[in-house]
Amino acid sequence: MTYQELLDAARPHMGKYCKACPVCNGVACRSSIPGPGAKGVGDTAIRNYQKWQDVRLNMDTLFANTGTDTSLTLFGKTFRYPFFAGPVGAVNLHYGEKYNDVTYNDTLVSACAQAGIAAFTGDGTDPNVMQAATQAIAAAGGVGVPTVKPWNIDTIREKMALAAASGSFAVAMDVDAAGLPFLKGMTPPAGAKSVEELAQVVAATDKPFIVKGVMTVKGALKAQQAGAAAIVVSNHGGRVLDQCPATAEVLPEIADALAGSGMKILVDGGIRTGTDVFKALALGADGVLICRPFVTAVYGSGAEGVQCYIAKLAGELEDAMQMCGATCLADITRDMVRV
Repeated sequence: MTYQELLDAARPHMGKYCKACPVCNGVACRSSIPGPGAKGVGDTAIRNYQKWQDVRLNMDTLFANTGTDTSLTLFGKTFRYPFFAGPVGAVNLHYGEKYNDVTYNDTLVSACAQAGIAAFTGDGTDPNVMQAATQAIAAAGGVGVPTVKPWNIDTIREKMALAAASGSFAVAMDVDAAGLPFLKGMTPPAGAKSVEELAQVVAATDKPFIVKGVMTVKGALKAQQAGAAAIVVSNHGGRVLDQCPATAEVLPEIADALAGSGMKILVDGGIRTGTDVFKALALGADGVLICRPFVTAVYGSGAEGVQCYIAKLAGELEDAMQMCGATCLADITRDMVRV
C-alpha cells in the first residue's frame, strides 16, 4: 500500500470534518470543533505546519558511512524510531463512525507496538475512552502512554489507577487541553494547574510523568519543579488558542533552558514527515508526537495503514540522516538545519 492509496481509502470514512488532505496542514479543517480543527480560526495549526517547512536541511555527505541507527531509548525502554502516535479520544465525535474508541485504540496501540514505537492514547468525558485506551495498552504489554485530561484531582486519581493497571511505561497529562470548550465550567473545576496542583498529579503515579502542552521556558521550568520527567512542547495541535507561536519557534529556547537537566523533551504540532522529525531533533527534541495522520492511517486501512505511515516516516528520517551526516540520533545537531 502506498501513502496515496492510504489517503484515498480513508476519505470515505473520515466524517464531515477531516478531509484526509494530501498535506495535513490545518487549512481545510481550520475552524471545526468537534473535529480536528480549532475553536477559533485555526491560524496556530496552520502556523505549526508552516514553520517546520521554514526549517531547511544542511546537506553533508562527507562522513564515515557506518550505517544508520534510528533507535531511541526513553525511560529505559528502547524504540525503533524517535516518533510516537499522539493521543486522540472520542473518535466518533471528531471523526467518522468506522471506529469507536475501543476499536481505534486496539488497532493503533497494537500496530504501533508491532512496528517498534508506542502510541499515546486519549481521554474524554466518557469514562469508556480511558478504559478502552488502557485496556489496549495492557494488551500490548504496556507499550503505550495513557494521556489524562486536566480534570480535578479526584478524577485524575481514578484515571491514574487505570493507567497503573495498564502496565504502561509512562503516563501523561495534556495540560493544553485546558482550553477545550468541554472542560469549561466543570464542577469540580478542571483545567489549568498550579505547580502545587501539578505536583499532586505527579505524586499520584509511580511512573515517569509527561506534561504535554508546554510552550514557554517558564512553563518548562514549572513542569520540572513539579517533578515531571518529560514535557511535550505542544499547543494542542493549534486547536485551543489562536495567535499562538508554532512549536518549532519555541522548541530551541526551551531545549536550551533544559540542557543538562535530564528532563526529556518531546514536541508535536504540524510534524508530518520523517524530514520534519529530523528537524525537530536538530532543534533540541528527544522525540516527537504525530497525531492526525495516524487517525487517517487507521481509518484508511487499520493496522496496515499504521504500518504504511510508520514506514514512510522511517524512510524519510533515515534518508535525512544519511544526507546530513548523522549515523545515530545523538549525531543530529542544530548546525544540520537552517532556520
